[in-house]
Amino acid sequence: MKYSSTILLGFMSLFFSNAMNAQSKHQMQVKTAVEKLTSAMISGERVALEMIASNRLSYGHSGGHVEGKAEFVEKIASGKSDFVSIDISEQTIDIVGKTAIVRHQLNATTNDGGKPGVVKLKILLIFKKEQGVWKLLARQAVKA
Repeated sequence: MKYSSTILLGFMSLFFSNAMNAQSKHQMQVKTAVEKLTSAMISGERVALEMIASNRLSYGHSGGHVEGKAEFVEKIASGKSDFVSIDISEQTIDIVGKTAIVRHQLNATTNDGGKPGVVKLKILLIFKKEQGVWKLLARQAVKA
């Protein structure tokens, strides 16, 4: 009886270890996707923005305005919304199947329409794995 309990405990440890490694692997992939999003928002590169965003993107601003993918990409690529720098802190990533829930604090310097500014926001990002790639499906911001 003691021997079978030890084997069962060993199998359970191996199962949970593999599950944790898979979770960590996906979390690292999502972390990389967040970094790509941040980089694209700073650079304003249209192709990079289009590649990270899902075609079904719902991008919510702290003031209540919600954009789709085309408006999100155009606003940043045109410089109408210009992020000079973005600092992310307090980030958490939770994976649920092919969906990732990301929360973080965003502190940024901006230059929207040539007007310098500073934003401090709490952000919720939802990424969905589409054809093997993590894409931004939804974003909602609130003032910190």
